[in-house]
Amino acid sequence: MTARRVSVLGSTGSVGQNTLDIIRRAEPGEFEVVALTANNNAELLAKQALEFGADFVALASENNAKILADNLNGWGGEIGVGPDALKEASRRPADFVMASIIGAAGLEPTLEAVKQGAHIGLANKESLVCAGDLVMSQVKAYGAVLLPVDSEHNAIFQVLDTERPKGVKRLILTASGGPFLNTSMTKLRHVKAKDALNHPIWDMGAKITIDSATMMNKGLELIEASYLFDRPSSEIDVIIHPQSVVHSMVEYVDGSVLAQMGSPDMRTPIAYSLAWPARMQAPVESLDLVKISKLTFFEPDLEKFRSLRIAREALEAGGQATNILNAANELAVGSFLKGRIGYLDIPIVAEDTLNEIGNITENKLDLDEILAIDAMARQTATGVIKRLSARS
Repeated sequence: MTARRVSVLGSTGSVGQNTLDIIRRAEPGEFEVVALTANNNAELLAKQALEFGADFVALASENNAKILADNLNGWGGEIGVGPDALKEASRRPADFVMASIIGAAGLEPTLEAVKQGAHIGLANKESLVCAGDLVMSQVKAYGAVLLPVDSEHNAIFQVLDTERPKGVKRLILTASGGPFLNTSMTKLRHVKAKDALNHPIWDMGAKITIDSATMMNKGLELIEASYLFDRPSSEIDVIIHPQSVVHSMVEYVDGSVLAQMGSPDMRTPIAYSLAWPARMQAPVESLDLVKISKLTFFEPDLEKFRSLRIAREALEAGGQATNILNAANELAVGSFLKGRIGYLDIPIVAEDTLNEIGNITENKLDLDEILAIDAMARQTATGVIKRLSARS
């Protein structure tokens, strides 16, 4: 058996660590780790490199370069530091690349992996939110395969009949509702970061957890689904499902609804992506429907979860609206985590930034143009945040 060569972009994050956990438990010789990258967690990156025998490691932050070098003293592989090193890691020949760098920072490394024609485990939804047309055209041009790792998109991928798209009526994304599902608007004005980081189901990084609380995460997933599965906003619904057992559904024109179900554990979609088109053993708890006994579903409150509404409107506006939305939201979440703005200010930053910039209708842009719009959106969002923080 030839080992499958794997690179993990964002190996110290939640998805990256779970990916390596599955590789650790696999049969000896099933996988070979080629490259690992991290933002600034030099100590963990070094431990991973030594354990898995990676050939190349890349650290985005130059601040911790010495820590990485000291921890890998005498190691036989190569070390890279800075944004270009992340792209170099993506260029290393691999059969499978887990793209799990958080935010717009993952766009360029993901595109470099696509150019390999590799199988891409896509956990970086922002790549499609920022540059969906560009990414999908590059996937086609280089013969890459996008394997969605978000549990919702992975669920749809598993049950979607791609050979007969006319038979599909709609996609149904499920959402847990996060920690504030039953919290009143009055109380939401006073929540702090520690409250928003307390997700009832999923164990994720800080940024994604805040996005889950505001349901911007579901809005970004709505946009991602539109590009991944070539469906307009009108054919994608979002429903609340607090148990997070039904990960998403596809409704067909004959009335059939196919759902993918499983315990809420990210190692299931990660294992599915790693082994595709086969399946592999994953260390997850078996689903016990008798024990769960009841599954509930209802519509999201778009006043409470304003971010979901804004994301859908950005998708429907087209052009660069979703790129602008993502940049503004990233800055808003970061400012909330630092205590500069309130929880309910997060969607205000996104909406005001979109309104101030206006609609940039062009969508056939190259990478430099997309990144320039991202930078402009961040500058505009910074001004919005300053106004909001001065008010509070």
